[in-house]
Amino acid sequence: MGFLSGVGGNLLRMGVLVAVEGLDGAGKRTLIDTVVGGLTGRGVRVGTMAFPRYGKSVHADLAAEALRGRHGDVAGSVNAMALLFALDRAQAREDLSKLLADNDIVLLDRYVASNVAYSAARTGQSLDGEIASWIEELEFGRFELPVPDEHVLLAVPVELAAERARRRGELDSARALDAYERDSGLQERTGEVYRVMAESHWHGPWCRHAPQDDPAILAARLSKIIAR
Repeated sequence: MGFLSGVGGNLLRMGVLVAVEGLDGAGKRTLIDTVVGGLTGRGVRVGTMAFPRYGKSVHADLAAEALRGRHGDVAGSVNAMALLFALDRAQAREDLSKLLADNDIVLLDRYVASNVAYSAARTGQSLDGEIASWIEELEFGRFELPVPDEHVLLAVPVELAAERARRRGELDSARALDAYERDSGLQERTGEVYRVMAESHWHGPWCRHAPQDDPAILAARLSKIIAR
């Protein structure tokens, strides 16, 4: 748990920041909704935010359009796509700071780790490669985004995540599969980068949540982090 600078230099308590990560179709939104219910039932003040902020951020919308064939060769550039996703978060920095100031915990559906995982997977680089270092410096350094107190990785098999994403697209035309989601090889490589991130505790603590795990256990874990 961190602090924000208040009036007269006084420090204000800031909520715990938790990033929920995983492949497309892993079930991040469902897990977050369930955990929010468990935490609020314990009297915890919870804020949430999802990235990319489609429909709210021009950068996120440009990225989504590029992944569906618009804007020339933008989608072909790993750096260009990573920059659009990073700019989306940079634009949300003040809103995120307010959420942290007003709540005990803030749960994020995707964050900086997603940008690193997908970009490293697209370039075939490792976690200590050039693209990962560039994104870390851009988002945590230049844009001064807060580093999460905890990352939660949804450890879902690639095939299961892909099937969920496909069904989701069939039920909602606005969520039809994009270029990343249609690329099974990319999803597999991204899952491997995520695995390394979790095992190496990239930028802080990570925990894994499998499909069969009880969300109540995760809610209890997060409650303990808040208490500390």
